[in-house]
Amino acid sequence: GVSARINTQLEMVKQTPHGGTLIDLMLKTDAEKEAAIAKCTSELQLTPRQLCDVELIMNGAFSPITGFMDEATYSSVVENCALPDGLVFGLPVVFDTDSEDLQPGMTVLLKDGDATIATVEFTDKFLPNKPLECLKCYGTSQIEHPGALMVATERGKYYMGGKITGLNLPVRDFPCKTPAEVRATLPEDKDVVAFQCRNPVHRAHYELFTRALDDALVGEGGVVLVHPTCGPTQADDIPGDVRYKTYEVLKEETKNDRTRWEYLPYSMHMAGPREAIQHMMIRKNFGCTHFIIGRDMAGSKSSVTGDDFYGAYDAQDFAKLKGPELGVMPVPSLNLVYTEEEGYVTADEAKEKGLGEKKLSGTKFRQMLRGGEDIPEWFAFKSVVKVLRENN
Repeated sequence: GVSARINTQLEMVKQTPHGGTLIDLMLKTDAEKEAAIAKCTSELQLTPRQLCDVELIMNGAFSPITGFMDEATYSSVVENCALPDGLVFGLPVVFDTDSEDLQPGMTVLLKDGDATIATVEFTDKFLPNKPLECLKCYGTSQIEHPGALMVATERGKYYMGGKITGLNLPVRDFPCKTPAEVRATLPEDKDVVAFQCRNPVHRAHYELFTRALDDALVGEGGVVLVHPTCGPTQADDIPGDVRYKTYEVLKEETKNDRTRWEYLPYSMHMAGPREAIQHMMIRKNFGCTHFIIGRDMAGSKSSVTGDDFYGAYDAQDFAKLKGPELGVMPVPSLNLVYTEEEGYVTADEAKEKGLGEKKLSGTKFRQMLRGGEDIPEWFAFKSVVKVLRENN
């Protein structure tokens, strides 16, 4: 008999959304939007970080949550890396404020400049235990960690839980498709391997994510979704709009149906293992089955001593531990090195064969970029270097 199952595009993609249902909080008609705005008693400007969070709540990237976390949910995620019902969730998603006037029960219009983005109906207001949050989520409560510094100094003293109603997605320098839109472009019944990055893609990254498709963990005919975060990052990172341009020129230069490019409005916490889980969960909602996880994923160094906060494999190990429960398979990234004799090979192979490795540090690369020196093509794509020079 004919299958009674409604074959929506959403169901065709191999991966199910986190929690089973892809959340979509966007109102569709002007009448609905006007009615929602009429309920608001005041309005607020969103910070760049809050704007990213609101967008990911509205479009379902943070499925199954439908708003900013209340105290019970926040505490559960901080303590257990899970929602109160036990579903894995990497990092708390909170609305922070210093305002004494905002109270539970109020409905507030959230804006980005003149643009109306969403309404939030506040459910509770609490004083978070920020040192505990940092200790559990970042592994340290010292403010020499950029995530802990952000929680301590950028975020307001109160957190508020609240239900979000979506009005309009933010207009950004880079197009950010919703999970439903990305899912509609993905092949049916094939593995989709996510590659997260927050820096321009150079040769080694490119080799790494294209070779990930050959990993034994990935099924035949899989595709890679290169999904850079373009939200606020660390102060010394290259600005989002410049990074976006580097991705666009590279997308053109390396056109290939097995490599897809999309952009994510997410602000990094540099939270290592916990952030790896957050990234895997978000990419699951976008339809990915696998996630490439590199050494020191989302890692950071102390601003005082320069020491790494996490071991090189902490994030990989945590991802392997949580992967089965999350329903996303971590694919450990190859440790590739460039050799004169055979191009890019794994470090083990280079050692075994005694090949001559060539190295160029990120710092040296930036110096050469500023100094107008020729950048070797084995290290960086010419098109990417050109964009970086034009926007330096």
